[in-house]
Parts: sequence; structure tokens; C-alpha cells
Amino acid sequence: MNNSIRTLRAERGWSQAHLADQLAVSRQTVNAIETGRYDPSLPLAFAIARLFGLTIEDIFSV
Repeated sequence: MNNSIRTLRAERGWSQAHLADQLAVSRQTVNAIETGRYDPSLPLAFAIARLFGLTIEDIFSV
């Protein structure tokens, strides 16, 4: 699954650690999601979308 999390995070000047803190996950989890090695759970995907003020479809694509 592709995603635009790295771009969205960079636009806001957030580090992976900052995003991880906001989502209550590890920095390694954020890195794995950004690189496509890990697909987030549905609750985590909703939390990511809510944090960026976007829909899941705006962030994630097949």
C-alpha cells in the first residue's frame, strides 16, 4: 500500500519521532509505514488521517 505520510510529515516540519509521539507508536513503526513495509491497522490509519486533517483515501492508495 502506498502512502503520502512522509510528504505530509515533511510539509509540517515534523520528525518521525514527533509523529510517533502524536500517534502513540514507535518511531520504527512510523518508518515502516512510510516505507511500505507495514500497513497500519484501521484504527491507526484513522488516527493518522485525523491528525493530518485528511481522509484515509487522501493518504493511502493501493
